[in-house]
Amino acid sequence: MTLNKLTFRKNCLEKLKNRASFNSLYKSALVNKKLLKLLKLKKRKKILFYYPLGMEVNIVKVLNSLRKKHDIYIPFMVEQSFKMVPFRLPLRKKKFGIYEAGNSLRNIKKIDIAIVPVVGVDGNLQRVGFGKGMYDRFFEKLEKKPYVIFTQRELCYTKESICDSYDIDGDILITPLRDIKKERKNRC
Repeated sequence: MTLNKLTFRKNCLEKLKNRASFNSLYKSALVNKKLLKLLKLKKRKKILFYYPLGMEVNIVKVLNSLRKKHDIYIPFMVEQSFKMVPFRLPLRKKKFGIYEAGNSLRNIKKIDIAIVPVVGVDGNLQRVGFGKGMYDRFFEKLEKKPYVIFTQRELCYTKESICDSYDIDGDILITPLRDIKKERKNRC
């Protein structure tokens, strides 16, 4: 039986739900340490973060530690996708339980780094998300593809190529115990 994206997503979500609270603070701390080290090496200024849901790596400490020296953005949902807005408090709980900063009139089209949560990743380091396609639609609109960092609390990876051509691909996947890096040409 061949693996498909729908089955893989279902298996990954089940794995995440079963282990959602087990050592979640410790696992998030491990990912945060690696993420902060990587971001300091990159020395880029414009970074898209996500504000975590329960099953995702809690990266709020990294977000808060970098917000004074970098331009930090988070998603603001608009129809079937989102736009970037500057990270500022207070955050409000919106659709799908996602916390958002207030809307902004700024039309931000360029970022250096994007930190994206994943449910699973395939052999091409392409993202399997929650199935709404919001990140795929968002990345399609960007003028230049940023350096993409995937985060995951529990490694859910297949060597098979199961994603669609429009699914975003990452440069690196960071998990508590293992990182997977994709080699790219002409990237800094």
